[in-house]
Amino acid sequence: MAWLPTLIKACYFLAALLFILGLKRMSSPRTARGGIVWAGVGMLVAVLATFALPDMHNRGLILVAVLLGVSAAWWSGRRVAMTAMPQMVALYNGMGGGAAAAIGAVELIGYANRSITLLDGDRFTADGAAPGTAQLVLAVLGALIGAVSFSGSLIAFAKLQGWLDRRFVFPGQRTVNMLVLAAAVLLGVALACGQLGFALIAAFFVLALLFGLMMTLPIGGADMPVVISLYNAFTGLAVAFEGFVLQNEAMIIAGTVVGAAGTLLTQLMAKAMNRSLGNVLFGSFGAAGGAAQAIDGAQKPIEAADAAVMMAYAERVVIVPGYGMAVAQAQHKVWEFAQLLIARGVKVKFAIHPVAGRMPGHMNVLLAEAGVPYDLIADMDDINPEFPATDVALVIGANDVVNPLAKTDPASPIYGMPILDVADARQVIVVKRGKGTGFAGIENALFYADNARMLYGDGQAAAGQLVAELKTLDT
Repeated sequence: MAWLPTLIKACYFLAALLFILGLKRMSSPRTARGGIVWAGVGMLVAVLATFALPDMHNRGLILVAVLLGVSAAWWSGRRVAMTAMPQMVALYNGMGGGAAAAIGAVELIGYANRSITLLDGDRFTADGAAPGTAQLVLAVLGALIGAVSFSGSLIAFAKLQGWLDRRFVFPGQRTVNMLVLAAAVLLGVALACGQLGFALIAAFFVLALLFGLMMTLPIGGADMPVVISLYNAFTGLAVAFEGFVLQNEAMIIAGTVVGAAGTLLTQLMAKAMNRSLGNVLFGSFGAAGGAAQAIDGAQKPIEAADAAVMMAYAERVVIVPGYGMAVAQAQHKVWEFAQLLIARGVKVKFAIHPVAGRMPGHMNVLLAEAGVPYDLIADMDDINPEFPATDVALVIGANDVVNPLAKTDPASPIYGMPILDVADARQVIVVKRGKGTGFAGIENALFYADNARMLYGDGQAAAGQLVAELKTLDT
């Protein structure tokens, strides 16, 4: 069937087109669901085309692996709560990086098995073809990046899941990390030059995996959105490199698209955290500074009835959601409350910080799930100028992204991070379960401000109380 290779390449081209169009549609909440479907169809086309490759072996084992993977993904996707979605994304990033690293390992071991050393020192494969230098280099690069993404993503998953302390640091950690990376790179260079010993391959992967662990352990929770997007970019890059090794067009294009999108997202997240990309890669994420500023005043509580009245007779209300809203699954009640305010003629908007929650777009997904219209959702740059004219800002579950210390305290670990200027509103109501600190582990000066009141309680219960109190005003 001379036409089969052409058909397979045409299927790969179609899959690549669907990947790109799907990703484009994912850029807007209005079309994101359809974009996921388009990309999924593209992946299905690519997998079916791969099964048709003439030199494909072990189709039965591959089919079993695909079925197991699809079943696990379907089961976990249906059961995992929205609050656990960030760690699920981190885990999936890791699986992609691990798969790329595994491909690199198989290729390197295959070269080692097939190679024979001639008297003049040249290395050739048993079938007479020499593994090209470019092919070896790409196999090593893909393996290195994929292994780092795999082990680093597992640590990110463990941190988000609450299985590990938020940060793990020791003196000279950055130097040790760089030495581990340098050793892995040197071994990679040796492999790329044809020194394909099994001990060398094993040592290379051990060091690459170790660097991924050590790179992620010192990262603070407040920086986790940057980390997730960074490992997403790593995974895509590793897959693209291994696609070149396997000469598989679908892997090359899919990996390149994911790597490019992840890199752009990482840059956007780093900008939102006021960090350079170099600082993201090699800095001490979430590191504590010196002594923090003392916060004067006290947190002043408010009852749900008083808060409801305050917002019922306001002209403008801005609602700022955060991870606490996700934990409480309060988005539906919050939207119900917003609808009651809108029905009374109050102008309501939702303000979203780029790194609110535990992954990029976390709050947008929650609000979309609740049915909040997209035109009511404003990003940080658009909403910040409106806070001085806002009568009431309702903060529900957000902490670090509204902390004024980011602007005033150079000793704060979040100093310099752009924040939502909630403190500029005339009145601020903060829904919070208790008096604890946020994910960055620091006090929030907003909670002690003269114009701030604290509505203590679970996010969903507090939103339900606000709804009930607002309804009583209409009876």
